[in-house]
Amino acid sequence: MDLQLKNKTAFVSGSTQGIGFAIARHLLAEGATVIINGRTAQRVEESAAKLRKLVPGAKVSGIPADFSKPEEVRKLLEALPDLDILVNNAGIFEPKAFKDITDEEWLRFFEINVLSGIRLARHFFESMIKKNWGRIVFISSESAINIPVEMIHYGMTKTAQLAVSRGLAELTKGTAVTVNTILPGPTASEGVEGFIEQLAASQHISPEQAEKDFFRTARPTSLLQRFATVDEIANLVTYIASPLSSATNGSALRVDGGVVKTII
Repeated sequence: MDLQLKNKTAFVSGSTQGIGFAIARHLLAEGATVIINGRTAQRVEESAAKLRKLVPGAKVSGIPADFSKPEEVRKLLEALPDLDILVNNAGIFEPKAFKDITDEEWLRFFEINVLSGIRLARHFFESMIKKNWGRIVFISSESAINIPVEMIHYGMTKTAQLAVSRGLAELTKGTAVTVNTILPGPTASEGVEGFIEQLAASQHISPEQAEKDFFRTARPTSLLQRFATVDEIANLVTYIASPLSSATNGSALRVDGGVVKTII
């Protein structure tokens, strides 16, 4: 299927690894021009080089920026060209007991996970409306619905993304601009793989057994009963970023492996 992305320009925040990297690769494979992002110039350059090897002829470049630093975000916005597609993927997570989460950490999580996407959307939204085409995609999490007790501050930011995305979508009425949110479930990104390996080592079991135990105890409602691949997440994002998804707007789309036990 041709997703009609050959003349589109996309920016994917937090895209030097994991889900963001996979999204960038899938968009490039569809012919889009993609600008990637990471916290350091070295990571950005290495990831861009890797994408060029994976996707021959890829039109990819990169801009470093740490979303915890507003001044770096300001410079990023000045450097970015006009966009057709904005994928707000940058984010952090960290398991921590509620009693141990400081005010500073609550603010840091909100700054990176929520304000990063708000600042980018605010910068590009009006130009998308004026040209009557655009895609804004927030990468949230099933944790927006199933708030994880081990990291309530993370769940709060993922829920906030749903509110921002739906509110922006209301402002697109009658246009060809869409704003949607993707809710991945447990996904085999680099950070999660490291977590499972540490868990396996601490319990003297194999990573495969640790993964099975994780879904048996921590995510028992999963229908997939395994971690999703980053490509499985990127497949949906790439479609939502395309002109073919024109009737999908203001939606929170789950690719959670059935973790959330609701019909809608």
